Amino acid sequence: MKACVITAERSVEILEVPDPVLLGPAGAIVRVEATGICGSDLHLYYGALPPGGLHPGHEVVGTIVEVGPAVRERQVGERVLVSAVVGCGTCPSCRRGDPIACPNGGPVAFGTTGQIDGGQAEFLSVPAADLFTMPVPEGIGVESAVLLTDILPTGFLGAQMAAIEPGETVAIFGMGPVGIMALAAARLYGPSRILAVDMVPERLARAAAMGAEPIDATGGLGALGVLEATKGRGVDAAIEAVGLRETVTDAISSVGPRGRIAMVGVNLEMDFPFPMASAFFKALSFRAAFAAIPSTWANLVPLVDSGILDLGDVVTHRMGLSEAAAAYEMFDRRADGVFKVLLDPTR
Repeated sequence: MKACVITAERSVEILEVPDPVLLGPAGAIVRVEATGICGSDLHLYYGALPPGGLHPGHEVVGTIVEVGPAVRERQVGERVLVSAVVGCGTCPSCRRGDPIACPNGGPVAFGTTGQIDGGQAEFLSVPAADLFTMPVPEGIGVESAVLLTDILPTGFLGAQMAAIEPGETVAIFGMGPVGIMALAAARLYGPSRILAVDMVPERLARAAAMGAEPIDATGGLGALGVLEATKGRGVDAAIEAVGLRETVTDAISSVGPRGRIAMVGVNLEMDFPFPMASAFFKALSFRAAFAAIPSTWANLVPLVDSGILDLGDVVTHRMGLSEAAAAYEMFDRRADGVFKVLLDPTR
């Protein structure tokens, strides 16, 4: 089959690779209909790679073409969402939709470690298919379905961890795809104000169109802008959707006493300089988490299917898998108004 392979720093090729095989008797093979390029994929695009390169892609919607003998709830021909994050599939945590707490080698995101190949390819092998896939309702289009595999659950988790109460004021740092999903989810909790913090005018405009108040963080003035907008009081809760040191620090600086910070941006630094004094003297709550995707579907899929959860127009570019190198370059440079790219493996 054809698959996208990151072969070197900022180098993407479409190569012929072996067809996937079942990952155990509970696994399934999915023919990929659409797969997204995520901001997390850029970390791989920039960084060190295992020998032979990395097969990325953890946002996948497709049709099951093969199932193992232990699969009970899925069948060939079924169109499914695939969870970006998986675990062993047998432990109690995986069985309740929480591969983050899997003690048997989890969690693993497809295409990020070389342990499990990703879905920017013609086919994807999924372990424990009954747990880590879900049928796509007929009313949900491919774009919304791809969002449900990763970034919508991640944004929803940010809003959930922020414990937003009706009437509160919320700041969201980073209005990329995850931040926009956090904005859509935060609105469900009834805050009186949502402040959207970013430096990219197009992203601020997108957030404003969804009802948020834009705060321009150019020059490192994100937290200051939030404090000015709240007359120095700060916000009740902040959602951090970038993962940079600066945006995490800004999120902490922007909340008032007993404020709550929810971090869903990716930062894997072991020596992160956490501003402990601010957290201590303001009695802050800080939560950070990798999203347990399957645990969110029971709530999110009906909200998307009914139209209650308005996702906006997130996908700006649909390209063929053969164009993956150009798609990565464009996404990296934020060229041509790109926001979210879907790749079609049939092209």
